[in-house]
Amino acid sequence: MIDLHTHTFLSDGEIGPAELVRRAEHAGYRAIGITDHADASNLDDLISAVVQFARETQHFVKIRIIPGVELTHVPPGQISGLVRRARQLGARLVLLHGESVCEPVALGTNRAGIEAGIDVLAHPGIISEEEVRLAAANGVHLEISARFSHGLGNGRVVSLAREAGAALVLNSDAHSPTDILTPNWREKVAFGSGLTADEMERINKTMISLVEKLVPSTFFA
Repeated sequence: MIDLHTHTFLSDGEIGPAELVRRAEHAGYRAIGITDHADASNLDDLISAVVQFARETQHFVKIRIIPGVELTHVPPGQISGLVRRARQLGARLVLLHGESVCEPVALGTNRAGIEAGIDVLAHPGIISEEEVRLAAANGVHLEISARFSHGLGNGRVVSLAREAGAALVLNSDAHSPTDILTPNWREKVAFGSGLTADEMERINKTMISLVEKLVPSTFFA
């Protein structure tokens, strides 16, 4: 299993990076993205902390650690600049908190993130057909979310992505130990969102390829 969207007490998660990594490894994860919430106020300190943690910890664990960030409730006009800054600071994985069905995310956020070249648009339940086509053209991955509230938009995301040929990933958006995915729960989220077994297999391959692109096996050598 691979999970590209998790949180620690560096933002609003319940546990620290070390405990999150240990619990994920124990659960059978092959790779984990640590992507705490950030905006212009904490981006520098947050990425510095998670990059340092990944570098100092990777040699002691088998699970692949991906230092990242989730830009959250950032004004659309500010997104492209923060995406560039996040990468310059060392983030290997950049998520954007998409226009979810359950939060008042600013209109235009989805498009701004896609145009800025983020890696994953998180739980974008309120997304247009045009934006999905743009994501497909720009190589931006759309997220199927295992988080109960954000997951309410999964069906729309799956349907539109299927029509447009957009790449999908499935993540936990974990904020606590109980959010860490099991194979059984991951399968239920996938099929409950309308994915077929073949589509889920493609998602698994997509996520493996993305991890190797973002953090090659030689990255921490």
